[in-house]
Amino acid sequence: MTTREWLLTESPSSRMQARLGRSYRVWRALIRNPLAVVGAIIILALVILALFAPFFATHSPYTGQLTQRLLPPSGDYLLGTDELGRDIWSRIVYGARITLVIVLLVGAIAAPLGLFLGAISGYFGGWTDRILMGITDVFLSMPKLILALAFVAALGPGIENAVIAIAITSWPAYARIARAETLTLRNSEFIAAVRLQGASALRVILRHIIPLCTSSVIIRVTLDMAGIILTAAGLGFLGLGAQPPLPEWGAMISRGRSFILDQWWVATMPGFAIVIVSLGFCFLGDGLRDVLDPKSGAKS
Repeated sequence: MTTREWLLTESPSSRMQARLGRSYRVWRALIRNPLAVVGAIIILALVILALFAPFFATHSPYTGQLTQRLLPPSGDYLLGTDELGRDIWSRIVYGARITLVIVLLVGAIAAPLGLFLGAISGYFGGWTDRILMGITDVFLSMPKLILALAFVAALGPGIENAVIAIAITSWPAYARIARAETLTLRNSEFIAAVRLQGASALRVILRHIIPLCTSSVIIRVTLDMAGIILTAAGLGFLGLGAQPPLPEWGAMISRGRSFILDQWWVATMPGFAIVIVSLGFCFLGDGLRDVLDPKSGAKS
C-alpha cells in the first residue's frame, strides 16, 4: 500500500491515521483553489519577512539621513524614503513583524474566548444563554473600530493596549458561531451517550463540542484577519496603536499623508502592504471555508 492509499483509506486503523488522512484531504482540496494558494503564498511571504527582517531590509528602519529625505524609489532606496530620510522598504519589512504579532495575539486571545463562551451559552441555554448572548449583542451592536477606539482611549496608546482592544471587540463573532454550532450538537445521540457515561458538562464541552466547533471558528478567524489588520492600521493612523519610531504600517500612512500629492510613495507603499496582506488572508479564508465547511466537506 502506498502512502497516498494509506492516507485515503476509508477504514483507518488508528486515530492518528484518520487525522492524517483528513489533513491530507484538506491539503489536496486547498491546493486546487488558485486564490487560496495565492493567499497562502502571500501569508508565507509575510511570515518569512517578519522572521528574517534583518536579511531583507537594506537600511536601518529607525534611523535615516535628512539629506536623503523624500527621495523617490530608486536602486538605493527600493520604495523611496520618508520625511526623515528612512528607507520605506526597510520599515515595511520590519513592520511585517508588528502586523504578524498583532494578528497572532488577537487571534490567540479572541478566538478561544469566543469559542468557549459560545459553547457554554449554547450548551446550557436558559439564563446562561440570555446573559452571555445579551453581552455579545451589546458588543456586536457597535462598530468594531469605534469600540476599539474607546477601549484604547481608556487603556492608553500602545501596541499592547491596541491588541487588547481589538481582541475585546473581536470575540463576539466567534461566540455567535460557536453557540450556533453547539445548539445543533447538544441534543445529538453521541452527546447523550457521553452524558450517560457520566461525563460532566465541562468535559462534554471541552472534549466533544469545542473540537467540532473549531473548524467554523478557524474559517471566521482567517477571514477576520484582514479586518484585524485594518483596525490595527486605523489605530496606528490615529496615533493610538504602535508608537514612534516603530514602523507600523498605519502610522507610516499617517505620517505620509502630508506629502501624498507630491511624494506619493511615502503613504502609498505601506498602503499597498496593508492591501496585499489583507487580500492574502481573505483569499486563504475563502479557500478554507470551501474546504472545512462541514456542509460541503473536503473531497478527495
